Amino acid sequence: MGRSLEWFFDIDGDLFERQYKRHLSGYWQWKDTADGLHAEQWRVFPQNIGPHLSIDETSLSRGELYTIVTNKEAHGRENSIVAIVLGTDADTVIHALRQIKSELRNTVKEITLDLSNSMHRICRMAFPRASRVIDRFHVQRLALDAVQEIRIQHRWDAIDTETDARETAKLEGRKYVVERLENGDTLKELLARGRYSLFKSPEKWTASQRQRALMLFGLYPDLKEAYLLSQDLRAQAEILVHGI
Repeated sequence: MGRSLEWFFDIDGDLFERQYKRHLSGYWQWKDTADGLHAEQWRVFPQNIGPHLSIDETSLSRGELYTIVTNKEAHGRENSIVAIVLGTDADTVIHALRQIKSELRNTVKEITLDLSNSMHRICRMAFPRASRVIDRFHVQRLALDAVQEIRIQHRWDAIDTETDARETAKLEGRKYVVERLENGDTLKELLARGRYSLFKSPEKWTASQRQRALMLFGLYPDLKEAYLLSQDLRAQAEILVHGI
């Protein structure tokens, strides 16, 4: 949850998760159940269920992953959590959700999730009448990951080229002088430092990020094309969600 928001809104994901746990979720007000084992593994809140849910995994403390089902209509405020389950095991999550009466689960019309097979299985078994909708943030994340994969491949190529040039200079008994670009970066430095520009939309670039992005696009047209496609996907998602 925090990781997705961090990528797309330039916020501190760790801080958001702490605030969510300590203030928004009501976590500290939860009472222990009679079954201590279940209290440690999951909590369900049937009273918070609604027709439009969201399911995702996040890390709340000490690196432990939790699967969280929330009521989208609560917009992350108090009483938004329908279930929180320690871990991501599909069978465990399904068992926890089935503690909610089927009559209530069958009122769910739509559930938003990511692309993982386990999440689809959980939704199919726990909310059989709900339509499953892929979270747009996960789709955008895949597009951004694809852009970064192109950048990383070019960086490996640059590292290999520089290594070969160093070896050649050594064999020829001359000093190797690394070539620097107009902003002072070497090519492999540009490809490493340019990663931050590729995560952001152009209007959020700093001056140095803009310079690096334009240099990368000039050197690698495939990287420019992939970036523009990812930004177009983001813009289309905004139009669908906000109607702008």
